[in-house]
Amino acid sequence: MDKNLYCVIMAGGVGSRFWPVSRQSRPKQFLDILGTGRSFIQQTYDRFIKIVPHENIMIVTSANYKELVEEQLPDVLEKNILLEPFRRNTAPCITYASYKLAKMNPDAVMIVTPSDHYIANESLYLETISHAAEYAAKHDELFTMGIKPSRPETGYGYIQANKKELHNVQGHIAYGVKTFTEKPDEELAKVFYESGEFLWNSGIFIWNNRTILKEIDKWLPDVSALFKLGNDIYGTQEEQKFLDSIYEDCTNVSIDYGVMEKTSKAWVFEASFGWSDLGTWESLFQHSEKDENNNLVKVENHMMDKMYNSVIVNTEKDKLIAVKGLSDFMIVNTDDVLMICPRDEVRFKNMLTDLAVNDKNKYQ
Repeated sequence: MDKNLYCVIMAGGVGSRFWPVSRQSRPKQFLDILGTGRSFIQQTYDRFIKIVPHENIMIVTSANYKELVEEQLPDVLEKNILLEPFRRNTAPCITYASYKLAKMNPDAVMIVTPSDHYIANESLYLETISHAAEYAAKHDELFTMGIKPSRPETGYGYIQANKKELHNVQGHIAYGVKTFTEKPDEELAKVFYESGEFLWNSGIFIWNNRTILKEIDKWLPDVSALFKLGNDIYGTQEEQKFLDSIYEDCTNVSIDYGVMEKTSKAWVFEASFGWSDLGTWESLFQHSEKDENNNLVKVENHMMDKMYNSVIVNTEKDKLIAVKGLSDFMIVNTDDVLMICPRDEVRFKNMLTDLAVNDKNKYQ
């Protein structure tokens, strides 16, 4: 394995869109929502350990989740668990990892990935990333992975590709990057889908560490300046104290808007390895096997009649779930919450908002 290749797994999100199974105390990246026997973060680790030395895998997460990371990924070195005191989006997260990595290995090549993706064709996924990493090791280019959309999805971000500019990296085509757009409304998502210029934004990045540090310094100088202050502190016992002292002052910005949209060095692969970020019950519904009535059923003990196009999940093994005569509904039962809601993301989001309004924060 290439000892200069590192993988940074971002695992600090709260996973609210999988409520009530995912909670702030144990968000979705630490859950086995797919029923495979491994949580999302464990599956991510399992993938990358095939191409990255285990001592080169780094986890950036909330300080609140340190014990969960240690419990689920015991082979990750303690020094490689980076603890954010606040959530400040992906640019500060990646900047922290980059400055720390620069001290560890000046020749490092970095893969950055979220911790909660579903990948259908793992071999093609790793092949595409490996080829991009080999290229990035020798060139000052910044790569991201774009997914060819199969529908006008409102739950994903989009990357507009410049298909007149392209790189051929060992048979994998990468295009120039025009713009990044966060989750669009239904009308705009349809425009993106029909144009053929837009790809889903996977949030996966590949670059050599020197190049990303230069671009962060150029385009996010305030963020870069904060982390530069720690050049003599990373790897010492004072690192966490230093990080806690600067993080609140970091700009809350994504690496997409902060760097990738501004730099001339950004390229996006049009990938087709079967991807989903499985960020919602709806995305899980779309990618999971259903019964003969198109229901996603994750219940051991149930009685169902005239149920169609619905999600039914129960985490209490001994409880009988009996439902009848519903279509396009979500029914999710945990030990302290029973959620019954139409299978509609807008209504679900409103329900999450209502938790705070109705003083039910303890259930978040």
